[in-house]
Amino acid sequence: IRGLAVTGGRFWRNLFIHIGHTLGLAKGLSAASTVSYPEHRQPYDDNFRGSHRLTLKDDGSVNCTACFLCATACPARCINIEAGEHPDPEAEKYPLRYEIDTLRCIYCGYCVEACPCDAIRMDTRVHPRIAGFRRADFIEDKQQLMGRSRTIRDHGHDALMEEMLGSYE
Repeated sequence: IRGLAVTGGRFWRNLFIHIGHTLGLAKGLSAASTVSYPEHRQPYDDNFRGSHRLTLKDDGSVNCTACFLCATACPARCINIEAGEHPDPEAEKYPLRYEIDTLRCIYCGYCVEACPCDAIRMDTRVHPRIAGFRRADFIEDKQQLMGRSRTIRDHGHDALMEEMLGSYE
């Protein structure tokens, strides 16, 4: 009964506020509204946990040291890393393969918190996209994750959203 009271109360409140706006009244009150996505988008907050990305060094190589802390911290077990010996003698190893299964990911952010070298982030301000119709289409590899960082560096966060919306057309 309380749930119905809350739902009914919100419905009638928003209805009367919208009628008031139509008549030129109740200008100080705001009511719930529907956004016609994707034609009109509301910007995501800075703390929105969107799609993952791998950060890059100044030379364009991946920042990850293949320490496996992100994969260990992940409760969904969606991160798969294959480490290899780094060609630079100062660096011990780097990820030959870095994959995230976005169908398994719960977007909790534990991988970002666990990373000691700030190699993985979820600050893209882009929600996970519909990549295809097969399970394999939803596995994001190292090149995709690094590509998001390149796009943000070169064109900004809005370019990622435009790229995603362009892929839907």
